Amino acid sequence: MTVKLVQVTTIPMTLEFFLQGQINYMKEHGLEVIAISSPGPALQRVASRDGIQVYQIPMTRGISPLGDLAALIRLWRLFRRIRPTIVHSSTGKAGPLGMIAAALARVPVKLYCLRGVMMDRGAGPVRILLMGLEWLACRCADRVLAVSRSVADLMIKSRMCSKEKIAVPANGSSNGVDAETRFNPLNVSEEERRQFRARFNIPDHVLVIGFVGRIVAGKGVKELARAWEILKRDHQDVRMVMAGPCEAQDPVPRDVLELLRDDDRVIMIDLVRREEMPVFYRAVDLIAFPSYSEGFPNVPLEAAAMELPVVASRVTGCVDAVVDGLTGTLVPPRDSASLERAIRVYLDDGPLREAHGKAARQRVLREFRPEPVWESILSEYTGLLKTRGVHLPETSGGKRGSFRRDTAEER
Repeated sequence: MTVKLVQVTTIPMTLEFFLQGQINYMKEHGLEVIAISSPGPALQRVASRDGIQVYQIPMTRGISPLGDLAALIRLWRLFRRIRPTIVHSSTGKAGPLGMIAAALARVPVKLYCLRGVMMDRGAGPVRILLMGLEWLACRCADRVLAVSRSVADLMIKSRMCSKEKIAVPANGSSNGVDAETRFNPLNVSEEERRQFRARFNIPDHVLVIGFVGRIVAGKGVKELARAWEILKRDHQDVRMVMAGPCEAQDPVPRDVLELLRDDDRVIMIDLVRREEMPVFYRAVDLIAFPSYSEGFPNVPLEAAAMELPVVASRVTGCVDAVVDGLTGTLVPPRDSASLERAIRVYLDDGPLREAHGKAARQRVLREFRPEPVWESILSEYTGLLKTRGVHLPETSGGKRGSFRRDTAEER
C-alpha cells in the first residue's frame, strides 16, 4: 500500500509552473502523486512530464455558487473513490474547496497552502465571504503552509489561523528558484539578448523597464502607466516591455490600455514562452512589479536570479521577495509618483542597478533554492503521517518508500 498525495489547484498552470521538480521529488521519496485541476492543455502536459494520474474538475476563479457547489461535490466523490492519504490544496478557489471536500471525505492528512490571501481581493460582502472561506479552509486543514512570512503573519494577526497551525516552508516561496542553471545570466549569451531586442526593434543602447504578469488592475498596471508617462518625457532612450495576457476579470481601465498600446515605445507581449523567460530578463535592465497584493511572487525572484533590481509594492509577498535598498526598492502600493521616482533612480544610476542586481542574485542562491522548500514540505507530510500512525520507511537508496501503518502493539 502506498501513500497517495493529491495536489489540488484551480488552474493547471499552477501545477505546471509552481510544482515543477517538486512532484518528481515527492515521487522519488515514495509518494504516489495525483493532480486535480480545471481542464486545460497544461494539465495533460503535467501528466506527461511527471508521469502522474490527473483528474479534471472545472473550477472558476470568480465566485460562482452553483459552480462551486458542483466542484465541491465532485471533489468529495473523487476523494471517496481514490482514497488519498494526503490532500494538499492551494490557490484561491481550489484551496478551500479541496480542504472542505477532504474533511467531508475523512482524508487522513489535509494541508492547505496559502499562495496568497483571498481577503485582499474584495471589499464589503465579498471580502466577508472570502474571509469566511479562508477561515473555514484553515479549520479543515491539519496544517496550513504559507508561501511567505508576511502572509503567515497577516493570517495570524487577522485571527484567520492560529500561530501553532501555520508554517512557512524553508525561507518561503512556492517552489524556490533554479538560479544555478535556468535563471543564470551566464547561461544567456549577449547574442541571444541582442536577438530578443531586435525582434521588437529595441536598440542595444537603450534602457528597458520590464513588467511580467497578467495585465489586470491588481498588478498595478494603471500606476505603472502613469509613472511611465512622466518617465518617458525625461528619458528619450528608454523603452518599456510588458509581458503577460490581458484578462477580463479585474480589467485595467480601457483608456489606460489604449494609452499603452498606442505608445510606440511600449512593447506589449501576450506570451513569452517559459523556456525563453531567462532571455527576456537578460534583455531588460530592471523590473517593475507594482502589485496590490501577492503571496510570494515568482517574478521578483526570477528577476533577482538574473541580476536585476526590482521596484515592487510594499505589500504581502513583495516584502519577502525584495530587500528594500539592497536587492531593489519597495514603494507604497497604488502610488504612481513613488513608483516613478524609484524607477527613475535606477535609470539614472547604472552602478546602483548593477550592485542591487548582484546582491539580489546572491540572496536567491543563498536563500531560495528549490530543494530546501521541497524538503520542508516533505517533512510536514511525514510529521503529519506519523501522528496518524503512518510511516515512510527509508529505502535502500536513502529515500522514503511505501508507508507502513503501526499496529496497536507497536504504538
